[in-house]
Amino acid sequence: MHTTVTYLFDPLCGWCYGASPVLQQLGRHAAIRLELAPTGLFAGPGGRTLDAAFAQYAWSNDMRIEKITGQRFTEDYRVQVLGKLGSRFDSAHMTLALTAVALTAPQSELEALKILQEARYVHALDTTALSVVAQLLRAQGLTAAADRLVAGDAELMEANAARMQSAQGLMQAFGAQGVPALVVTDDNGSRLLRGNALYGSLDQLLQQIS
Repeated sequence: MHTTVTYLFDPLCGWCYGASPVLQQLGRHAAIRLELAPTGLFAGPGGRTLDAAFAQYAWSNDMRIEKITGQRFTEDYRVQVLGKLGSRFDSAHMTLALTAVALTAPQSELEALKILQEARYVHALDTTALSVVAQLLRAQGLTAAADRLVAGDAELMEANAARMQSAQGLMQAFGAQGVPALVVTDDNGSRLLRGNALYGSLDQLLQQIS
């Protein structure tokens, strides 16, 4: 039986970062085909300017995620990223970067997502900045993706828009209330798994998938 799992996410979603450990394991599972589907939840019009109230809300939420998942949110991140009031909270460049990786080195997209998330939450880098994201891709040897990200060529823009539109369509079709979420497709059809399925062990997740 062939099983495809479509991962609905946004690279700026803290809960999606919390899901990273089990997601990385799922991506290596021989019987599962994992597809990344960025929804654009916080990209462009979905983004916002970081103010004190939102920064406090984000940090409170992040501490809850850390407690549940064990994923680290460092003090450097709190001070240097959330403390940079007036900056943008916008996943557009990260989302575009992942599409560039999907076009040039698709086998590296899941790892690229992990690198981008850790760059923000652990290493306190501003991953809303194009130059920072491009540098992170180059550091991983994803030069072709970085070049396309910086150039912003028409094919990349079209592919990125199509990916987000497809992901948003899946969210609507399956009634997903937010991200992360999974759409499981196998011989029995397609169904939604909500994000809390990603906060246990791989074995627990596989039981829900099957």
